[in-house]
Amino acid sequence: MKKTTNTLLPISSPTVDQVGVEERCAKFTSRSIKTETKIQGLKMVLSMIDLTTLEGADTPGKVKQLCYKAMHPHDAVSDLPTTAAVCVYPSMVKVAKKELEGSGVKVAAVSTAFPSGQAPLNVKIADTKFALDQGADEIDMVISRGKFLCGEYQFVFDEIAKIKELCGNIRLKVILETGELGSLDDVRKASDIALYAGADFIKTSTGKISPAATMPVTLVMLEAIKDFYFKTNKMRGMKPAGGISTAKSALHYLVMVKETLGEEWLTNEWFRFGASRLANDVLMQIVKQKTGIYHSVDYFSKD
Repeated sequence: MKKTTNTLLPISSPTVDQVGVEERCAKFTSRSIKTETKIQGLKMVLSMIDLTTLEGADTPGKVKQLCYKAMHPHDAVSDLPTTAAVCVYPSMVKVAKKELEGSGVKVAAVSTAFPSGQAPLNVKIADTKFALDQGADEIDMVISRGKFLCGEYQFVFDEIAKIKELCGNIRLKVILETGELGSLDDVRKASDIALYAGADFIKTSTGKISPAATMPVTLVMLEAIKDFYFKTNKMRGMKPAGGISTAKSALHYLVMVKETLGEEWLTNEWFRFGASRLANDVLMQIVKQKTGIYHSVDYFSKD
């Protein structure tokens, strides 16, 4: 494995025009989507979801149920895609891997003392190694927000680089926990740190605090990915997580991705939603578009 060398960010992060960001987000939500395109978009959203259970009360049975839902989102509709991944704690990775074998659905594991990130580096390394040894296809790590807020940007950079070194070819999603960063300028700075330190994806939130994902925050992160691409010619992914629970809002996010990064990013290789409640609303809307009947949530399995 190639050893990571400590390097400083090669660029300084630009200042964010908050008013401009909010105005652009308002325009994304005003786009009208025709019925045929809407069904296509809803299926795309479903294929981009990382179904997630990250609770102290998680059991093998709950994880198995979630895996079935990932592979069979709604048995009454035959032409649905699977979700992109199932996201669990490292201790549940082996259960999920067995259930999802051969399905193409990835197993993502959170690590680095999720959700707080308040642990020594050796603990975070052990946490990540355990998840990888259990067979995780992807790692979702949290940054040290306390260090970031103290201005210790090099510490944050080096920590991400070390975890990416452990991951090798395994995809690393870096969670910024944007609700704790305080400003869009800090969201941009944290995004740049993560991207240049080796993140394959940048992710808004753990889903454990509010606010989680918002359109302005996501747009700032997409702009960071675009600038990184123009500078390095390397594509990187985006995952808004937490707070996105309706199909309508998810479609607005897809509009934002397309108009900011382009159609190449409209696959689950480069864009994900961290959500579970979202899946059922998307399924309800797909059934409505196909049949004209809006079923209640009781017709769909609870995640």
